[in-house]
Amino acid sequence: MERTAAPTSPPLPDVRGLLDGIPGQRPAPRAEPPAEPPTEAAPRRRYRVPVPFTLSYAVVLVGTSFLTAHVGPSLVHALHQGSSTDVAHLVRTPVLVLVASALWVAGGFASPFTLGFLAVLTTLERRIGGVRTGVVFLLGHVLATLATEVPVGLAVLVGRLPGSSLHRLDYGISFGVAASVGALAGLLGPWLRWPLLAAFGGMLLQDLIAFTDPMTNWGHLIALAIGVGTWPWLRRLPRARPLPSAPTVTPAPTVTPALTVTPAADRHPGR
Repeated sequence: MERTAAPTSPPLPDVRGLLDGIPGQRPAPRAEPPAEPPTEAAPRRRYRVPVPFTLSYAVVLVGTSFLTAHVGPSLVHALHQGSSTDVAHLVRTPVLVLVASALWVAGGFASPFTLGFLAVLTTLERRIGGVRTGVVFLLGHVLATLATEVPVGLAVLVGRLPGSSLHRLDYGISFGVAASVGALAGLLGPWLRWPLLAAFGGMLLQDLIAFTDPMTNWGHLIALAIGVGTWPWLRRLPRARPLPSAPTVTPAPTVTPALTVTPAADRHPGR
């Protein structure tokens, strides 16, 4: 009887590679946290003086007022006379006396014009800046001084006034303050502008009617008109632009690659 050989099975295929494609056979890679940026030192805050022109000028006026109150009357008179913007000084040293005369407060630091100086110039500088405030103040001080002293010089020249009028004592900050009031009124709303002009202008008119110092009183009205004359210029000034805010950086979304399982082809052993 013939013996039949037992069939031999073919070798099994290598299935080690299939295990890698089955989910869960390998642990998912751990996502490492992003590296933190180095901590930068916080910038130091610099204190900014809000009204540097007004405060610096006020310090100078405090110093000259203190000097006036604590030195002898003869020295004070000599200082005032040397800083006076009278015709004689304007002819010889115009720039020097125009600057020096604005360093004194007529009546001392307790004068009403000092309070007006602090209130008006602080408000004006907050709106237009220190440089433009200084320009307005100097315009009123210089132009009103020339507008009152030049006629005095001409009147003396034609014989209408005595020669002593060429040495008339003239100093102080009142012309600059009056011009600053006029300029500030143009930057306010109508409900504040016209009452301010009416009140301040009415006070100046009362002083002129009293006729105690007509040249100075006329100078105040002229300075107020000079300040009003700066309205077109001040209203054309560009407004301060707000600081741009820091842009918001939106982090890019993290895309997790999908795990693709490639099924292996079915393999059947041969029979």
